[in-house]
Amino acid sequence: MICLRIMELLEERKRSKYWLYKQMDLSYQNFNRMVSNKTSSIRFENLEKLCLILECSIGDLFNIIDDNSFD
Repeated sequence: MICLRIMELLEERKRSKYWLYKQMDLSYQNFNRMVSNKTSSIRFENLEKLCLILECSIGDLFNIIDDNSFD
């Protein structure tokens, strides 16, 4: 399973979820789903915004978690 590392990146940068929410210009519901890894899709423009705001590469945004570890 692919997961976003947004909260980890915010912590590393000593920034808050609220700060990022204000930067992203999304509805809070959509933003919260994205940050909480409860979304099934993300627009490319939002991925680009995240990279620019968090000053990271696209690869830094994601982790792959082995789904088999839960069996």
